[in-house]
Amino acid sequence: MDIQNKVAIIGGGSWATANIKMLADNTTEKEIFWWMRNADAVEHIRQFKHNPNYLSSVEIKLPKENISTDLKYIISQAQFILLNVPAAFLKEALTGITAEDLKGKFIVSAIKGIVPDENQIIGEFLNQHYNIPFEHFLVLSGPCHAEEVALEKLSYLTIASGDPELAHWFAGLINTRYIQTIVSDDIYGTEWAAVLKNIYAVASGICHGIGYGDNFQAVLISNAIRELKRFVDAAHPIDRDIKESAYLGDLLVTAYSQFSRNRTFGNMIGKGYTVTSAQLEMNMIAEGYYAVNCLHQVNKQYKVNMPICEAVYAILYKKKAPTPQMQYLASQLS
Repeated sequence: MDIQNKVAIIGGGSWATANIKMLADNTTEKEIFWWMRNADAVEHIRQFKHNPNYLSSVEIKLPKENISTDLKYIISQAQFILLNVPAAFLKEALTGITAEDLKGKFIVSAIKGIVPDENQIIGEFLNQHYNIPFEHFLVLSGPCHAEEVALEKLSYLTIASGDPELAHWFAGLINTRYIQTIVSDDIYGTEWAAVLKNIYAVASGICHGIGYGDNFQAVLISNAIRELKRFVDAAHPIDRDIKESAYLGDLLVTAYSQFSRNRTFGNMIGKGYTVTSAQLEMNMIAEGYYAVNCLHQVNKQYKVNMPICEAVYAILYKKKAPTPQMQYLASQLS
């Protein structure tokens, strides 16, 4: 396989910044390119080597000319295209990009979300709209908060691909002393698990916000992993171990961590914030908000029993009061 170590990161948020750090700290020789929409941020990074808006403690070790607001140019320079924008804004971010621009590229999704309107996980969306073959698609997942990458806390990432050689190759570009990598062939399961764990983290936050304690949280999450397994087995029935870190590990860290924006969002909803006011105060995207609506639509096809997801959907989209909704959910858990 003819592979070039040229990687382009698409997105300017905290996880994109953490990905830049991982790639730069890895010792394999490579060239890294970075696209973000915000021209002021690009100029600041070129001059001061820090992202002014996210993880500002991280030193950006890239040549000035490799950071740009010109998406076509950045994509043209690399073979690995690492997508790292919120799923809700992916279509907007790719405006003007054609299937021809992405032809022959390896597309890596670090997006833990689902494309609204299309109700598709990222691999399906790219395959249908940009003719990206699934053998050229990789998923970057696992229990790994950007804030801990910035602090160089030991973290584990899973790279999923239908092509084991390709997965191992990309893993070799991000391994560092603080990043361990695991290779998987389950692109569907890891993508869906990343979508669902954000919804369960919103549920966890809501429960915390209305006053449930750690004992109930443990029951909630033990039910959540079973609910997740039911869905991914229905959506893509293969032999997988749901206890692996890409599934259970990612769910646990997102449901419990102080860095989890989905848990924070849910906590605010539980305390009485409206969706709009919570989003404004956070000033960050909680993927679980968009994901639960998409999942509600997708599950009309699979008809999987998903009481936790339905409770979150009822609160966020049907404007149901959090306390009685979670009390009803509690009666369904085991």
